[in-house]
Amino acid sequence: MLPASQSRPWDVHRLPSAEGRIVLVTGGNAGIGYFVAEQLAATGAVVVLGSRDAAKADAAMASIHARVPGARVRHLGLDLADLSSLKTAVDALDLDHLDAVVHNAGVALDDPPRRETGDGHELMFGTNHLGHFALTRWLAPLLSAAPEGRIVTVGSFAARSERLDLGDLQSRQDYRPKRTYGRSKLAQMCFGFELDRRLRAAGSTVLSVVAHPGGALDALTPSRPPVHVTTPAKRLRAMPAGLVVQGKDAGAWPAVRAVLDSEVAGGQLWGPRVFGLRGSPRREPVPSHMADRAVAARLWDASCALADIDPHLGFRLR
Repeated sequence: MLPASQSRPWDVHRLPSAEGRIVLVTGGNAGIGYFVAEQLAATGAVVVLGSRDAAKADAAMASIHARVPGARVRHLGLDLADLSSLKTAVDALDLDHLDAVVHNAGVALDDPPRRETGDGHELMFGTNHLGHFALTRWLAPLLSAAPEGRIVTVGSFAARSERLDLGDLQSRQDYRPKRTYGRSKLAQMCFGFELDRRLRAAGSTVLSVVAHPGGALDALTPSRPPVHVTTPAKRLRAMPAGLVVQGKDAGAWPAVRAVLDSEVAGGQLWGPRVFGLRGSPRREPVPSHMADRAVAARLWDASCALADIDPHLGFRLR
């Protein structure tokens, strides 16, 4: 089990100890993933940064060590766009269990043209959703070996306004970058909720939780050179936006709580307190289009076929 039940209100600045726990954070070298890693490292957890760029991972680890004396952090080479490489990557973890994984890494494109992974999948859907879907399959034995494994999927506020087109998951007929991104994050969130339903049906001790960062801007994010630098001028210009949104350090809070809080349950959605855009993390109601079981089942089947993955995803009935 992760840290004991909280006897005081949740405080993002006084996190419970996670000494000895092991957490993998995909995309932990930058953005929200970096701050998830930094905050978890400060609790005593062993944090593994999943990143395809070793130099960026090294810079992130150096930054964490500078801010968290004694931090235990390591790098795992991980390319979610290359599905065939994921089993080898997980084998390289060389662990007998994994307490949690934070599915955070993602690609966000702003402009055409449509791009594909080496496997022929649309880049954002293939990386953000299919990559994490397939990674979960290979992590399943390690998560199941933990006392109470957790899978935390980081979605996006943008997914609220999107709907999946099950006939065009790869955006071949309708490619608009922002819409395709939002739909890739919606697919992730639908997967996270459906995964927990299947884990409960299988009698698994592993929990699947979904979180989102709300509105998180680089300009409101504290500097962590060389990982991220915010100039005083940029921060000043962004101050009015700070009434509505927040920095990526605060955007990490819901995912961190989803990992650490023993009162968090599977199938829940966590996000910022103020209009889902900023503030301390709280539980949110799951929007109906994310809880649609028929859509989730069809997405699951399509994902299994596209990623060539066993429908049980490595979690077997007991």
